[in-house]
Amino acid sequence: MFGKIINIAEKSIKVTLIENNEIKPEIMSMPLVIEDNSKKLLGEVVECNKDEATIRLLGEIINNNFVGGILRKPNPDATIRLLEENELPLIVGENKYGFINMGESPFYNDKVVYSSMNDLFSNHMAIFGNTGSGKSCGVARLLQNVFYIPNFIPYRSNFIIFDSTGEYNASFSRINEINPNYNYRFITTNENSPYKGDLLRIPLWLLGVNDLALILSANTHTQISIIEKTLKLANIFAQSDDISEKYKNHLIATAILTVLYSNQGTSSKRDEIFSILNICPTDFFNMNAVVHGIGYTRKLHECFLIDSTDQFAERVLLTEYINNHISPELSSYEPKQKKLFDLKDLEKSLNFALISEGWLRNNNVYADAISLKVKLHELVIGPNAKFFDYREFCKLDQFLSNLIIKDGKKYQILNINLEDIDDAFAKAIVKIFTNLLFDFSKKIERGSVPFNLFLEEAHRYVQKDDDERLFGYNIFDRVSKEGRKYGIILNLISQRPVDLSETVLSQCSNFIIFKMSHPRDIEYITKMIPNITDEIIEKQKSLQIGNCLIFGNAFKIPMIVKVEMPNPAPQSSNCNVVSKWTNIEK
Repeated sequence: MFGKIINIAEKSIKVTLIENNEIKPEIMSMPLVIEDNSKKLLGEVVECNKDEATIRLLGEIINNNFVGGILRKPNPDATIRLLEENELPLIVGENKYGFINMGESPFYNDKVVYSSMNDLFSNHMAIFGNTGSGKSCGVARLLQNVFYIPNFIPYRSNFIIFDSTGEYNASFSRINEINPNYNYRFITTNENSPYKGDLLRIPLWLLGVNDLALILSANTHTQISIIEKTLKLANIFAQSDDISEKYKNHLIATAILTVLYSNQGTSSKRDEIFSILNICPTDFFNMNAVVHGIGYTRKLHECFLIDSTDQFAERVLLTEYINNHISPELSSYEPKQKKLFDLKDLEKSLNFALISEGWLRNNNVYADAISLKVKLHELVIGPNAKFFDYREFCKLDQFLSNLIIKDGKKYQILNINLEDIDDAFAKAIVKIFTNLLFDFSKKIERGSVPFNLFLEEAHRYVQKDDDERLFGYNIFDRVSKEGRKYGIILNLISQRPVDLSETVLSQCSNFIIFKMSHPRDIEYITKMIPNITDEIIEKQKSLQIGNCLIFGNAFKIPMIVKVEMPNPAPQSSNCNVVSKWTNIEK
């Protein structure tokens, strides 16, 4: 079929075709061996006519192992042949321990393609494709295959799916039928979900400044400072009652004293102090608190009556009362450990933070302070408050352990369904979980508890946003760069790669691409994905539904595979409008 080499280029060779030899369509994209006395090279036909064929060089076969990339070119007298049956495992892999079924290759006599699970699941992966191209089915089949492997029990695996529509529940809810040691857990934001599951709940005290900033949609550094102070006060107020009350009185007294020594008029001072007492009342600081003088008493608000000299009539008594509640040693007090607190406690802490730092008196930051106050109050009284109603104190490791182990069951797949919340809050939730997992993984033995995160509709979360400007980092950027070392692996599932963070996408090592047609998305992945070629781009354009192009560290060469339908399949199919219009199922 193949004759002599007539041209050798940088990445390809051109060969003659033997006259009168029929060119079969199957040779297109089929692997070929280019062999001379000293080496065996692997290539594939990318173009041909009746006289000539162009073969792209893929790599070299050395000691019965395939090595990608070309350092040595073939000699002009090299012979060219089809890859033999016994050589196919060099390309498609083998069915052995630690390898997973990726699907069948239509170009390799429907041979099953296997990939090393270490190479596949210990590196970040991107899964792209148009709506309806087979992404959800491909992901479901991939994870099902992990648990279908005979003599392989991934009991300690932790697959966490952030599911935007709840479509994966059908695929994994019966996983324990494969093996009674396998378990699946469904956590949802939708209280009316038809699927049995647990309502999403997050311990508020485990969140850091950046996590709260995400929830409250903070967008200025002033708001970050306010949140930092608020979180510190929330932890202090959650300590013993004695310390909590003493600290609150100290803050109020200090704030009032600051107003008293300001250059405002007496009436303005009184108005601001009354505002402080109304916002942050305590037993000792409220409008009707009793202030004891020598032989008489006054209610606190009576101490602010203004005399004929435009001064507070009881300024001496008032100053003494305030100074008695100021404890300088508390200014540097730091809580030794975290305690349980809720959103209402956080709101109270915010009020104390605002009065203690005088943010409400600063015209330059007043708008930022009020904006934060309004957003927190909306959260407290809004529908999202229930997600932070965590009644029992726990530490980070206990919280994560409770997620994946419950009632004596170890859950290998955790599906967090976010279908009932808006995009902004969903993004905050996904970032918070990723941040908590990353912090946990850094504190334990490196890589001892791996977590594989699957982000459905990843373009909703993994974006180029303001995090780096506000916090100095974006959690997805950080995980994409460092997560592999600690066992936090991102798997991005998206139909709009153009909306994804360039930094995160550039760190992905494996790619599963279903059919894509949007020119901007194709152009974007062409520029952003490492080692992608024009041939790969052209191949994915003609893919059928359920077929995908796989390439990256986990695969020998870029290959097209047909993914077997998952059983059960996810609920990702289109609405059957005919049956709904006519009320007749056919």
